[in-house]
Amino acid sequence: MKSFHWALLTVIIWGFVPFLEKIGLNKLPVMTALFFRCMGVMVGISALMLFKLPEVKQALTNPPSGWHYVAIGGLLASVIGQIFFYNALKTGDVSKVTPMAGSFPLVTFLLGVLILKEALTLNKAFGVLFIIIGVFLLN
Repeated sequence: MKSFHWALLTVIIWGFVPFLEKIGLNKLPVMTALFFRCMGVMVGISALMLFKLPEVKQALTNPPSGWHYVAIGGLLASVIGQIFFYNALKTGDVSKVTPMAGSFPLVTFLLGVLILKEALTLNKAFGVLFIIIGVFLLN
């Protein structure tokens, strides 16, 4: 599959999940909801480990593998960021909160251009402009 198809599948899943989480947050406190979300992650990752265990062992025993960057990313996104997102989702409209939270590519874009020295193209500039307009319209 091409990257476009993988990204499209990501959009479908990530677009559907906040709908489920909003329903769950109507009945659960934020930290309890986060606990159960992480339990779902543990079930999924445990199942994947059955198939990918040699790759994980190799990454841990052959530094520098970059696993620590990914682990920090997991902590930031899946715990801290998720707490912020759940608080927003619990108190706001899923149709406003999710697109606003979904504007995170703007931060990634800026880091890519400023730190990783990625090219700033006209198409990327227009993409950033549309993100900013979208956030403004939702506010």
